[in-house]
Amino acid sequence: MQDMTDYPWRHIAITGASSGLGRALAEACAAPGTTLYLTARDASRLEQAATACRAAGATVVASVLDVRDQAACTAWVEGMERLDLLIANAGISGGTGGGAEPATQVRAVFETNLVGVLNTTLPALARLATQEPDSQGLRGRVGVVASVVGFVAAPSAPAYSASKAAVQRWAEATDATQRRHGIRLHAICPGFIRTPMTAPNRFPMPFMISPEEAARRTLAGLAAGHTRIAFPRRTYWLFRLLGAVPRGLMAWASRAVPAKDVSAA
Repeated sequence: MQDMTDYPWRHIAITGASSGLGRALAEACAAPGTTLYLTARDASRLEQAATACRAAGATVVASVLDVRDQAACTAWVEGMERLDLLIANAGISGGTGGGAEPATQVRAVFETNLVGVLNTTLPALARLATQEPDSQGLRGRVGVVASVVGFVAAPSAPAYSASKAAVQRWAEATDATQRRHGIRLHAICPGFIRTPMTAPNRFPMPFMISPEEAARRTLAGLAAGHTRIAFPRRTYWLFRLLGAVPRGLMAWASRAVPAKDVSAA
């Protein structure tokens, strides 16, 4: 992992920071002179993450936050001293369980993975527009955590794959105009990461990596200025190829693979 002194970010906000990729990112960014604004829904796990980051020398402001609450998200962003980097990581997952995806789950996934991302990124963009540029001429960055699954209309996880596709396309399209104003957006598209979210999956998950490795690749991609940060490359190209498979063939092939469980949470 690169030292945080290699990066210009000193005020970093991360949603979903209590476990998985979010916590790994928080710990990777924790260093003396860095202020971390961390949020999650689980107060106990969030405090554990905050304690670990403080032990590494970072100043941590931890806030229990549900990203579906638009007013609370806006207040969270507006209360920051400065914002150099926001990583909109909070998300939930859920599949069909082999049947029809429950309507309540479909709504929950979209409200968290799509609306929740907008609830944090839109006020962040407004905030960044008012800030003075840093040494690189940037006012700040926004990283949106999507997924390689967003490149496939996944029969076993329709809402999840669609929500990730939506935020990936939105971030990449918005970056084209925002960069003119000194603001960058990045679509972070990881493959399978060894986290509590993937633990229940009964289907093959090739080229799985650790949260720490995913955090390293994410930060490296941000520092390099990549609009799309997709990794591992083998997983990315596998899903790009799957996305080109005819829909009828994909529907037939999906019958041979265990479906993702109904488990949005």
